Amino acid sequence: MSACTSCGMSIESGPYCEYCVDAEGKLQEFDERLARMLQWTARNEPELAPEVAEKNTLEYMATMSAWKDHPELRARIAKLSD
Repeated sequence: MSACTSCGMSIESGPYCEYCVDAEGKLQEFDERLARMLQWTARNEPELAPEVAEKNTLEYMATMSAWKDHPELRARIAKLSD
């Protein structure tokens, strides 16, 4: 077993899990993946304020090799520091 390089979910093979790819098997666009990860966080941690959920999710995505160097992720994390 290995882990999806986009979300960390356990997978049998390949770089991404079924939830992180589009219909063609390509990694989803950053905004779509972020939105879906935020939905997951809202379901699993409903007590979190939306801005805290976004901060936590962005910081988690920064640990994933599929996203760590993505310019949009870096820009959004930089905004959190402002």
